[in-house]
Amino acid sequence: MKITVSVIKADVGGVGGHTKPSDGLIEAIRNTVKNSADLLIDYYIGYCGDDTHIVMTHTHGVDNQQIHKLAWDAFMAGTQVAKDEGLYGAGQDLLKDSFSGNVKGMGPGVAEMEFEERPNEAFTVFAADKTEPGAFNYPIYRMFVDALSNTGLIVNKSLAAGVTMHIMDVEKAQIAELHLWEDKPTIEAALMYPGRYVVDSVYTKDGEPILDASTDRLHNIAGTYVGKDDPICLVRTQKNFPATEEVGSVFNNPHYVAGNTRGSHNMPLMPVKLNSAATINFCIPIVEALVFSMHNGKLTGPFDGFSTPDWDYIREIATKKAMAIRSQGFIHPATLVPSELEYAEGYRARMDVLETKMKPMEGTSSGEKKENYEDPD
Repeated sequence: MKITVSVIKADVGGVGGHTKPSDGLIEAIRNTVKNSADLLIDYYIGYCGDDTHIVMTHTHGVDNQQIHKLAWDAFMAGTQVAKDEGLYGAGQDLLKDSFSGNVKGMGPGVAEMEFEERPNEAFTVFAADKTEPGAFNYPIYRMFVDALSNTGLIVNKSLAAGVTMHIMDVEKAQIAELHLWEDKPTIEAALMYPGRYVVDSVYTKDGEPILDASTDRLHNIAGTYVGKDDPICLVRTQKNFPATEEVGSVFNNPHYVAGNTRGSHNMPLMPVKLNSAATINFCIPIVEALVFSMHNGKLTGPFDGFSTPDWDYIREIATKKAMAIRSQGFIHPATLVPSELEYAEGYRARMDVLETKMKPMEGTSSGEKKENYEDPD
């Protein structure tokens, strides 16, 4: 039986800042989805930080107008509650005034795939907040490229054969199809710079979908900075795919990602429990793991993948790394490069002031070198 799993998320309001949705906001989204449940086989609604996600199963295929409109209407209902309650950032991720057939490019993040359901279908949704789509580059690399992280790349015949990885240039809206293992160095070169090159999807060599991730960058859509995009990722697990514990464990080394307070710092990505608020301790970037089983499109779960005691230790590591880099204050690399700053216009205003105060150095004219300056060997 062919099933489509669609995961659509958006930030449409937070309590007192970018913290978490209110109960009323979540209820409005839930009621909207419930009222159109005849379109769906099953659904689940939750949140990560101030981003609400809707997990839907159905038989309508990817990019389906009715499914996307349902999510849009749900987020619009949540936005109205956010405005009524005076929540911060009401409707922040809804960049258009009306629905136009597909939420991609309209603000909400989308991860979805259609596949022939296995007898014991398993998948995990990773939902992140206070960071950008490239935050998943390193975990996905560990998942499909790094045998030091995933022994399945050696002992699982399908994974050992390699996968097809689609990598998007989010600045030019272009996508490349790369293959393991022949394109390994090129994949590694692309994943070095997660602000520009982002894993969009992964397939087996025979075309079975394994992973799909949201890749839209809101400031590229809106023309001005409106947030760090807070990605979501859907990964099928077990059998010919990575095991559930293999996809989970790639988050056990809290790596530095772009995001944090004002979206302008490098901070570690902390695995947290389901329906966690974003912390007001500098807004450490967070990620949740929603682990599902599915049969005939009906969901069992989610199990909270990052809820077991061992993840408390990983959270402590993330906290220590966060405090260490934030102790460097505003000095790069604690802060992002100017083009990635959330408040880039404010930074440029400061630099414009600096430029007006710049004068040629004594004994030189503009563009000349000082006479006693020697080029290095």
